Amino acid sequence: MAPKNQTNAYVIGVGMTKFIKPRRLRPYTELGFEAGAKALLDAGITYDDVETGVACYCYGDTTSGQRIFYQFGMTNIPIYNTNNACATGSTGLQLARTLVRGGVIDCAMVIGFETMNPGSIKSVWNDRPSPMGLSTQMMEETYGKHESPRNAQFFANAGREYMEKYGAEARDFAEIGRISHEHSSRNPYAQFNDVYTLEQIEKSPMIHYPVTKLQCSPTSDGAGSAIIVSQAFLDARPHLKSKAVLMAGQSIQTDSPALYSKSAMDLVGYQMAKSAGAAALAEAGVSPRDIKVCEMHDCFSANELITLEALGFCDVGKAHEMVRKGDITYGGQVVINPSGGLISKGHPLGATGLAQCCELTWQLRGWANNGRLVKNVDAALQHNLGLGGAVVVTVYKRADGKKNTDVSVSDAEIAKSSGLGYNPAVEIRPLTRADAEKVRSKDHKSEYALGDTPDRLQSRL
Repeated sequence: MAPKNQTNAYVIGVGMTKFIKPRRLRPYTELGFEAGAKALLDAGITYDDVETGVACYCYGDTTSGQRIFYQFGMTNIPIYNTNNACATGSTGLQLARTLVRGGVIDCAMVIGFETMNPGSIKSVWNDRPSPMGLSTQMMEETYGKHESPRNAQFFANAGREYMEKYGAEARDFAEIGRISHEHSSRNPYAQFNDVYTLEQIEKSPMIHYPVTKLQCSPTSDGAGSAIIVSQAFLDARPHLKSKAVLMAGQSIQTDSPALYSKSAMDLVGYQMAKSAGAAALAEAGVSPRDIKVCEMHDCFSANELITLEALGFCDVGKAHEMVRKGDITYGGQVVINPSGGLISKGHPLGATGLAQCCELTWQLRGWANNGRLVKNVDAALQHNLGLGGAVVVTVYKRADGKKNTDVSVSDAEIAKSSGLGYNPAVEIRPLTRADAEKVRSKDHKSEYALGDTPDRLQSRL
């Protein structure tokens, strides 16, 4: 049994880079440093306050996290390197929250990052059993073997199962893609900002029926970061309370035996998402109908549709009706992925969970004031899924119990509060050398470890 005397855990700082096409234009060391420095500036602390680092990535050598964190300082703190498929970033958040809530530490810094190869995701290991081997075998036994990307097959098959069970149509999945791209037009961090008609979504190249190219998340390069602190840490810095976001409920879970039930939906984590969602909502003391904004793992449009049901936003078999009624966008029941989601914001695997955290933090603070703010919100939900499998569901709340539009925050106030001199929710600016120096360790920094990162950042000004 978990201890009953756990403290609260809060997000007090977030930062991220723009997500870009995977062209090796920026090394992971620079991406991670930029995101981490912006999170520290937002939190109003320095690296000397950080007691544990958590690095989140899937494609990279061992201790890549140290390579990023050492740029801030070499303070002897423990640094964990996590890899949990597409749920890697949120797994890092869950580890940080667990350490803070258990009283082990008062301040953790999580950095998620990825530099990927173009094209569909592929394993780099061909000399050992694949962790997805049994799932792939079952999928091929049930749905046949095809040349299309494996992950697309998994999720498209789940969509087809939903269609067969409940009467959804291919156009319902296309509408999800259309909404995701429309939302991303207001997110400066998104890899894609283009808006498409429903017909353009439908007529884009078919990847695996019913999912077309514009309903698939791309591979991406990018990074995100968050600072997680205890109640005691926050109480000692009352000036930070106005922008602190409570991690009110959270659950990380893996698959049940339902994974191998021959259900395509269960093969992509429907049951574990349902279980984790219920646990996180119960811990936070809210129901799905209390959630008005959600960052959901829409790696493919089909996954968004079945996850609407898994998380309880609708009754069984009614997710496509939510889509048709406009209940997943502004003016509807719940705004799904105001950031544009993985489909159009991009999906650098280790950074995705941190990017979701950034967006929901900005939403709850009321900072996303460029037309994408979901109004009258006091709680938000994050869903991050990895095949193989893992799912993390987190419920965030404003620490003051108010709604994000109860208190008006001007751009001038945001610029001052963010520590960046501007509103990072609606604008991206390069990190300056002066800003980087503000947050690096005062007594334990290494210029050798920092290397040419400041020069690289300076070249982007």
